[in-house]
Amino acid sequence: MFMLYLLYLNVMTYPRYTSLVGDLSSTVPFVGPESQERQGNFLFEARLGANENMFGPSPKALSALKKYSSEQWMYGDPTSFELRSALAEKYKISTDNIVVGEGIDGLLGYLVRLFISVGDHVVTSDGAYPTFNYHVSGFGGNLHKVPYLSDSEDIVSLIKKAHLVDAKLIYFANPDNPMGTFLHGDKIVKALENLPEGCLLILDEAYSEFAPASSLPNLEITDTRVVRLRTFSKAYGMAGARVGYAMAEESLIKSFEKIRNHFGMNRSAQKAALEALSDNQWLLEMVEKVEEGRQRIYKIAASNNLKSITSSTNFVAIDCDRDGSFAKKVLKELISLGIFVRMPFVSPQDRCIRVSVGKKRDLDRFEKALPTALERASK
Repeated sequence: MFMLYLLYLNVMTYPRYTSLVGDLSSTVPFVGPESQERQGNFLFEARLGANENMFGPSPKALSALKKYSSEQWMYGDPTSFELRSALAEKYKISTDNIVVGEGIDGLLGYLVRLFISVGDHVVTSDGAYPTFNYHVSGFGGNLHKVPYLSDSEDIVSLIKKAHLVDAKLIYFANPDNPMGTFLHGDKIVKALENLPEGCLLILDEAYSEFAPASSLPNLEITDTRVVRLRTFSKAYGMAGARVGYAMAEESLIKSFEKIRNHFGMNRSAQKAALEALSDNQWLLEMVEKVEEGRQRIYKIAASNNLKSITSSTNFVAIDCDRDGSFAKKVLKELISLGIFVRMPFVSPQDRCIRVSVGKKRDLDRFEKALPTALERASK
């Protein structure tokens, strides 16, 4: 029997991966709370780590999800025409300036696929959104990272680095994740004057609804230097539906048609996003609730003699007043107490833990657990 097994091994064939895939790390950008629960054989009492909007979608969006669930036997509209039309009306642009995709994560993957071949150069901030880095590595690009400046992404230094390495893409999130800070839009417009020829700025505005209006740069949709990314995952409370969109000059948007997954959007999600977009009153209520939640987190931090980074998002970075090693201990203790939070992963921002705004019961549990976590981490 053993000899038969050896013979079987000798004749077995294996798939031939590309050399690029063979060299890639098997790590993923994030480990989800569900995986942590399975590994630890427990359930989190408060889910405050993924920047989800726990207040949920508009009732209109929920109604659409229910109404159109019976139509799931049909593919979604591959052009997302109704949603693109509504977005075009909202922003006073053409549907030809908008593409809808599977969240900003999916759109980032498409952008990298459009522009990056093996050896091409890309610039980002050191500690910024890791999913973008994941896509760049997956297509063989060379990542060049620029340090944060006072807990904010430094667009001037990002552009300087792009000149030095002849970068094809720059990634810049405004407001930023994981620190929650923002740059005034007029400073972005000014910085773009020095953008290298042939370089594209990816402007991730996932949290823009929570930020001051001054954070939005006044740029024409015909500006070929920028692509703007937005989502229904945050303010609209639809992270699980995976609906995002990109806005840019027409020829750039048209190029997505060459490589995107034309049937990647599910039908119910398209309809729900359309209804969510129409419910402006719900959006305003969400922004108010998130502001109340931020203020609550600031107070919880202060009551434990900790400082918070002023946030323009639906999360707050709390400075644990030591180094990354200590913050990691605090994070570990919070998880052991059933509180799911995350933290930045690059120094000096890794001195913080990042806490998403939640409902009262979630923040009550966080408030109760934090002193214990700090005490245990200090031992």
